[in-house]
Amino acid sequence: MIDRPKHIPGRVQAAHEISKQFSFEMACKDRTGALLRTLAATKPGGQILELGTGTGVGTAWILDGMDSSAHLITVDRDKDTSDLARQVVGEDARVDLIVADVASWLKEYDGAPFDMVFVDTWRGKFIDRAELLRRLAPGGIYFGDDLLPQPTWDPEQPALVDSFLREIVEDSDLAVTMMNWSSGLVLAAKQK
Repeated sequence: MIDRPKHIPGRVQAAHEISKQFSFEMACKDRTGALLRTLAATKPGGQILELGTGTGVGTAWILDGMDSSAHLITVDRDKDTSDLARQVVGEDARVDLIVADVASWLKEYDGAPFDMVFVDTWRGKFIDRAELLRRLAPGGIYFGDDLLPQPTWDPEQPALVDSFLREIVEDSDLAVTMMNWSSGLVLAAKQK
């Protein structure tokens, strides 16, 4: 079975080039991205959130799966990488690229609940997960990556991942599937 995407969208290719050019090593993997595209396609007209924009690789995959009436908010604290992602996104009116501290932004957000969230940073995964899950609509998808050891991990990350893996499967509000695939993934749906 071939489990690598056959088609890499142009925006994704552009984001990969920018990532290489600026030595950004934490970009979303293509297998993860292909799954993101598919998940986004299940939410026509959906409100989608990405935490951890980076250089926009995951953002580009999500946009490729979204329909014309869906909306994506992507949040990252790093202005420099967000500026790079802005080059990838261009003038796409379906996305709002926000530079902010994720924890502060989550606490202040008072908009519609999210139909899907992609968590590609510590906030919303290891920290502030309950805050994020309160903003996930019933039936909403929670998707996170980087749960298998990565060369970019901080020394404390293995312990955080171990705690996260124990806690998320015990959350009675979620139907959770762990995947030992790509960078290590969690896919969950909010049941209540």
